[in-house]
Amino acid sequence: MITKTMRGLAAATLAILPLLSATPAQAVQALPLADAIQELPLAVESREGYQRTSFKHWVDEDRDGCSTRAEVLIAESRVPATVEPRCKVLAGQWYSYYDGVTLEAPGGLDIDHVVPLAEAWDSGASGWTAARREAYANDLGSERSLVAVTAKTNRSKADQDPAQWLPPLADARCTYATDWVSTKLRWGLAVDQAEAEALIELAEGCGQETVQYEPAT
Repeated sequence: MITKTMRGLAAATLAILPLLSATPAQAVQALPLADAIQELPLAVESREGYQRTSFKHWVDEDRDGCSTRAEVLIAESRVPATVEPRCKVLAGQWYSYYDGVTLEAPGGLDIDHVVPLAEAWDSGASGWTAARREAYANDLGSERSLVAVTAKTNRSKADQDPAQWLPPLADARCTYATDWVSTKLRWGLAVDQAEAEALIELAEGCGQETVQYEPAT
């Protein structure tokens, strides 16, 4: 079964100093996939008012000259990426886990929002501020939120949920379900009935797959 590198649980030792206080970080949560699915709120989805422009994406949040797309390409390349000035990524080695294809040129890759922007809107993001939608669309805080995959598979997926689309590579589906559930829990997004049933069915064949997520702030 294909697995992506999991975010490790961080062990933090807090020194208690007099007259000083710190805001505790959000704890990383870890649940078996089947249990994690049960944590997702169930709701009817609505796409009313959705526009892709409601989610400003591929920004340079840390102002290092690299857009979110470039940051993902650099992070996910299996060899050091070749990067020109102005953070133009020219080459590397990327494994598209949706279909098991390896590419060395970034032109054939899309950066997929594991939970598509339209799906996020449907399941809760319509009530967010513009700033939170921008943070969602450029989420580099979790390796499960954004993934470099072949443009072909990303475009076949479009804005569909797991009841409507799954990766063509069967061995990728448990990883995909885990990524999907992790992202929805991280951002407090709901699922509809068909989506929940599809995820539950997937989980039955996924053994000990674990969902790890840190709630987005």
